[in-house]
Amino acid sequence: MLYDDKFLFWHLIFRYDFYLTYIKAMMYSILFIVLLAGAIAFFTWNIKKISRNIKLGRDIEIKDNRNKRWRLVFKVAIGQSKMMGLPISGILHIFVYAGFILVNLEMLEIMVDGIAGTHRAFSFFGFLYPVAISAFEFFALLVIIGCLVFLARRNVLRVNRFWKPEMKWWPRLDANLILITEVVLMTSIFFMNASDAILQGRGVEHYEKVGSFFLSSFFIPMLINLPTETLIFTERLCWWLHVVGVMIFLNYIPYSKHFHVFLSFVNVFYSKLESAGKLANMPSISKEVKSMLTGEEPPMDEDAEEVAFGAQDVKQLTWKHLMDAYTCTECGRCTRVCPANITGKKLSPRKIMMDVRDRLEFTGKNIDKYGSDYTDDKSLFDYITAEELWACTTCNACTNACPVNIDQVSLILELRRYIVMEQAAAPGELNAIFSNIENNGAPWQFSQEDRMLWAEDLYLNQ
Repeated sequence: MLYDDKFLFWHLIFRYDFYLTYIKAMMYSILFIVLLAGAIAFFTWNIKKISRNIKLGRDIEIKDNRNKRWRLVFKVAIGQSKMMGLPISGILHIFVYAGFILVNLEMLEIMVDGIAGTHRAFSFFGFLYPVAISAFEFFALLVIIGCLVFLARRNVLRVNRFWKPEMKWWPRLDANLILITEVVLMTSIFFMNASDAILQGRGVEHYEKVGSFFLSSFFIPMLINLPTETLIFTERLCWWLHVVGVMIFLNYIPYSKHFHVFLSFVNVFYSKLESAGKLANMPSISKEVKSMLTGEEPPMDEDAEEVAFGAQDVKQLTWKHLMDAYTCTECGRCTRVCPANITGKKLSPRKIMMDVRDRLEFTGKNIDKYGSDYTDDKSLFDYITAEELWACTTCNACTNACPVNIDQVSLILELRRYIVMEQAAAPGELNAIFSNIENNGAPWQFSQEDRMLWAEDLYLNQ
């Protein structure tokens, strides 16, 4: 009888430990699912707000040459072709870009483990599994190298384009936060895998042998003498740090310049395919000019809205202009090649895009707070000065340098159009040219009869 009592006692203890372990695993799974659902929900909410803000712009149709557009996406957005204009930063960016994407393929396994309460769910791939994880570690190392060099370039070497006047405390801090976060996330992978390998060797339950991983094996000497409980804590801490870090990173991106991680592919697809210097005609002006040339009165449209020339605020820009603003990476390559900026003028194409984004964000917040019909007493000209706009030479050096095909010049021209056609506030030199064209048919101050005298000796009639 005594033997039966002892057997029952140890049986109950075993069952208690089993259920306690099961309940703990289930609680971790529930916590993971709640965090994942919350992260996805919050990210979706932010994306909807950004999408709403972009749609505040005027509608335009961009549906031509889909094959050419897809080729651009693969070449510019995926292939990073324009990044190589500056080879050192271009190569490092490819390290970070490719590495971050490939390393986070491991998030698929982490999600399965987190939901199902398993450990290394994809280890059934056998010998391929440690090969794949070792490859991920290699790319994680490239990300760390790239981020550390970028941090040094920004904060130690102080590369000039990162210290322009528009790069104040938040743009600077934003870039550093992202780079430091990526270093922490990638480093946590090495400590997680090294702890896991030691626990496998010690035969600890739940840590089944799946093989060793090349780079993390160099971290093993740092951890080998730690107690098993400490190693389990370290492995779990790094696992959760990586999981929660990625979730926070995901939801930080919509508030950061790094939203280009997602939007650059779409923005490149909708790139301007015509020559960079080609101006978009305004339908209302084209209609008036055709009427003057043909003598026919343009048909009246009673339902037509009042025509606005150019853009005073974000709602007069197109949705593509607003998408450009959200896609800006603040890398400064546009400002670096801008001849106006190089010669000391106030114009910075990067600042123009940042100002449009700031104004759009402010407009969106007003809509959230007061409703869609709310208007304030501000416009883009409270952010961007006429001096900046008229400094632009329309050379399109900025559009050619932009790694995500932003069209800064067309946006600047829309603001100029408003100044000229709505405010009649063009600089004096331009007003003189306009007057000469109107009165003399040429930009010069000659009479109609004398306007071709300059060509007399060119023998144009022979």
